[in-house]
Parts: sequence; structure tokens; C-alpha cells
Amino acid sequence: MVEDTNCIFCKIVAGEIPSINVYENEHVLAFMDINPVSVGHVLVIPKGHWSDLYAMPDEQLGFVAASVRRVANSVRNALKPDGISINQANGKGAAQSILHYHVHIVPRTMGDNLKINWNLEPGDMNVITEVAQRIRLQLRPM
Repeated sequence: MVEDTNCIFCKIVAGEIPSINVYENEHVLAFMDINPVSVGHVLVIPKGHWSDLYAMPDEQLGFVAASVRRVANSVRNALKPDGISINQANGKGAAQSILHYHVHIVPRTMGDNLKINWNLEPGDMNVITEVAQRIRLQLRPM
């Protein structure tokens, strides 16, 4: 497995930094964003380190995409949002803040006025943990 020992997401995968996980398999980890832009904001990352879409091997990208769909379905079932945005940025010009490929699953409500790029604001960890549990309960075996 490719790893960057200076990468915060690699440290999360290695268990060096705690995370509130909602899904995991041998290739992918999905966990709650601790700076959520909306309630239920989840990140999906490959367990290997690839900086962006361009560096991702096709097979690994497929594992991530399938997991994004699976977790997004769980978020939709758990939270019943008006919609879900799937965001993935590549490079600093696209506001990619962590240079480890990742996908944002963002529940949306009508009139939320959410912008594509948002400021990081710490969320309520109790709310994040409770929402993670609700999402976990919606994950179904494939």
C-alpha cells in the first residue's frame, strides 16, 4: 500500500489519528468530516496515498467510486436530505486542502446557499458521532 507518512489522511488510515468511521473495506475508508459543511458530511478516501484524481490508478478509483455510491445511499436513507452533492477537488486551485485523493458526500437542503468552496468550521463532535451512527445503520451488505 502506498503511504505518505506526512499525510493526515494516511495517518487516519494507519490509526495514528482518530476518526469517526462509517464504512471501511480493504481499499477504502469513509469517515465523518470534523469540519462539516452540513450535518452528515462524509469523506471517502482510498487507503493508499494518491494525491489527486490524476494519480489514482483506475482500479483504485473504481473502488472509491463504488464506495461513494454505497455511502451516499446510506446518507440519503439515514438523513433524508433534499439532495446530496458529491464533491472532489484536484489541486490547490480547486481548494483541495489535503493532497490525498478524497471525495466529499454533502447532504443538502433546499435554500442552504452552500458555496462550492467553504470555510472550515469545527462541528459539534456529539452531533457528528450521532450522525455517523445513523449512517452506519443504513449500510447494507453488497
